[in-house]
Amino acid sequence: MPALDDGGLGKRIAALRKARRMHQSQLARESYLSLPMIKAIEQGKRQPSDTALESIAAALGVDPTRLLATFTGTETRVHAALPRISAALASYDVPIARAQRTAAELHAAVSEAVNWRLAAQYGRIAQYAADLLDDALAHFHAADDKRETAGLLVAAARSADAVAYKYGARDLSARLIELMRWAAPYTEDPLVAASVAYVRTETFFTARAHTAGAQALEAAVDAAPAVTDERTAAARGALHMRAAVIAGRDGDADTAETHLAEAARLSAGTREATYLGTAFGPESVRIHELSVAVGLGQGYVDRAFTVARRWAPSADIPAERRSGFWIELARAQVWGGRFDDAFESLKVARSIAPQHTREHPWARETTATLERVKRADEESLHQFAVWVGAV
Repeated sequence: MPALDDGGLGKRIAALRKARRMHQSQLARESYLSLPMIKAIEQGKRQPSDTALESIAAALGVDPTRLLATFTGTETRVHAALPRISAALASYDVPIARAQRTAAELHAAVSEAVNWRLAAQYGRIAQYAADLLDDALAHFHAADDKRETAGLLVAAARSADAVAYKYGARDLSARLIELMRWAAPYTEDPLVAASVAYVRTETFFTARAHTAGAQALEAAVDAAPAVTDERTAAARGALHMRAAVIAGRDGDADTAETHLAEAARLSAGTREATYLGTAFGPESVRIHELSVAVGLGQGYVDRAFTVARRWAPSADIPAERRSGFWIELARAQVWGGRFDDAFESLKVARSIAPQHTREHPWARETTATLERVKRADEESLHQFAVWVGAV
């Protein structure tokens, strides 16, 4: 929680809100907080958490340090936590730790971390990731039947990986993915193996090894179980979505289209939901259609606009994926000369998942482009650029 200050945090929030000509109800809506909470914070009766302060700052278009000079922020907290996460991995195959949580408590903590990942709450994950990995490993090594504990270990590592990957600790991310690959066979569940293959694609994106990544995903599709229900359809469909994106990054439009078509076919009878930590369904496929178009480059901007025309992801889609949709749409809108629309898309992305937007390289790159092509007196754009780190 931010430290209390004598300068009137609530008064500064109220002043900036009024300068933006926003009502308290609008600030509450755009920061995803309740109206009573906003009122209590502005009146100095309640101190916002780090996450709440960041959400308010994002809605106001400023960096949190403008509201509270002593605020260290999510980025600082995440980077401070990374060495501890790395240390938890150092002895992953040596049973030396004792669990601090019971089995039931571990289940609940892992489930909560998965929800934080889907909601792009990286600061919360970072705070608990190392201890969660320690406990997951301790339970894994202590179990005679490792199938269930291995699944928990994979889920815990995936949540930690989200933090490492988004905040640029790519070597640590690769180590966490290798931990997932090591643990997955112990689950004896081919669907877990498929989910790990989905996540592993991050390493290929990082290395720009798109052809190799496409081959790895093809092998994962071949190894995935036959479709018998929604879970198996989602597992195969998610791999096809991922394969479409990496084929698009590789400039292979035909292969990308083939994978998208297969993902769409599998989604037709599958309700939109999160399966083993990965969202899949008709809306997720449509989001990936946009991602593929943007990945293929400026020559496919009209296709990107077609996907997004009169449609936007619903609230059923996890925040991280929804914000990604708007970030990628903004990139296409800049290519198409729709600069005002691009800025609006970036603001929507920020309102949905501030931490994800701030750490997304394309959000930063698109904002920097808008700063160059728009007028220098666009104060709100410049404030956004400062917030996202584009200037």
